[in-house]
Amino acid sequence: MAQANPYPLRADRTLMEKFKILAAGNGRSVNKEIEMLMRRAVQEYEREHGPIAVPAPAETE
Repeated sequence: MAQANPYPLRADRTLMEKFKILAAGNGRSVNKEIEMLMRRAVQEYEREHGPIAVPAPAETE
């Protein structure tokens, strides 16, 4: 059974419902719409400020 809200965002209910409609209109799931917006935000930031350095994950033994 699907969760009522599988995205544990603290967002206003009306905003989330509107966002679901927006995502569907773009042919994406809410998850993919969020991912696309995140990618766009990172690209815009890096275009203005340069690449963001991401530390390598710690090795596990």
